Amino acid sequence: MVIGSDFLSIFFIAIGLSADCFAVALGGGVSQKNHSRVQIFRVAFMFGLFQAIMPVLGWLVGRTVVEYIADYDHWVAFVLLAVVSGRMLWESLRPERGEEKVVDITRGLLLLTLSIATSIDALAVGLSFAFLKVNIALASPTIGVVAFIATAIGFVLGKKASKLIGRRAETIGAIILLAIAFRILLSHLLA
Repeated sequence: MVIGSDFLSIFFIAIGLSADCFAVALGGGVSQKNHSRVQIFRVAFMFGLFQAIMPVLGWLVGRTVVEYIADYDHWVAFVLLAVVSGRMLWESLRPERGEEKVVDITRGLLLLTLSIATSIDALAVGLSFAFLKVNIALASPTIGVVAFIATAIGFVLGKKASKLIGRRAETIGAIILLAIAFRILLSHLLA
């Protein structure tokens, strides 16, 4: 199937790719209810940027790397998300010592790690785009914008849910991330 410049097909692919961004942002919003607009924008921007860049990289590399990445891309995403969720879970279950410390996924190494982990599938999609003759100039920004919007919506919904959940919100956020990690792993192992 040649997708070409079919915007509707690219849009639905972008929605599928942004599902992990949405879920991670939802977990982040649940675990730390005090995110500022700047923090939400930073995560949405990074997730959108990585979702836009990875298909281009995959498209450029084409068939050369597909053989090397396809066999273990799901393991990389799984490990990255499992490490982040494990750290969040550890912090949430530790006895409180004075001021409550919450893992901040909106900056630094955690943000970079999550940006990569949520965009690995986009790299694989970019590889397939090279063979399907997809208009990458249309696909890349579309995927990035959809991921940006999905991430922002996830954070807003997570913040609202966090008010209902209360004290153990970070634990729930960590469990959501871990569930995403296992979903990625199982979807590739069972395919």
